[in-house]
Amino acid sequence: MNKRQIGEQYEQAAENLLSKQGINCIARNFNCKMGEIDLICRDQNCFVFVEVRFRQQNSYGSAAATVSYAKQRKVQKAAMFFLKQQGLNIHHTEMRFDVVSFDFDVSQPNWIKSAF
Repeated sequence: MNKRQIGEQYEQAAENLLSKQGINCIARNFNCKMGEIDLICRDQNCFVFVEVRFRQQNSYGSAAATVSYAKQRKVQKAAMFFLKQQGLNIHHTEMRFDVVSFDFDVSQPNWIKSAF
């Protein structure tokens, strides 16, 4: 499998995890000039923007630790663009940014709500 196929596999696993918790995915791999969002979901009235990460080795830290400040800012900017595109006021729309990470040596994914 190439990197894109592996990424899609873990995005699907993250979507399944969130779905079991009652969170509905409304978009995958949203791209704009601001950046990319792996999953866009709804948790009742709250938009949930999800970054999915996978690490084959943890010698340099966990998968969740790879979400840099720069990546956080890109996801936030892309989320604002998405909400504006939907005709929503970013100041009056409930939202959060989650991370779902998969580490090679850990059997369960790590879901961090309101990660940034």
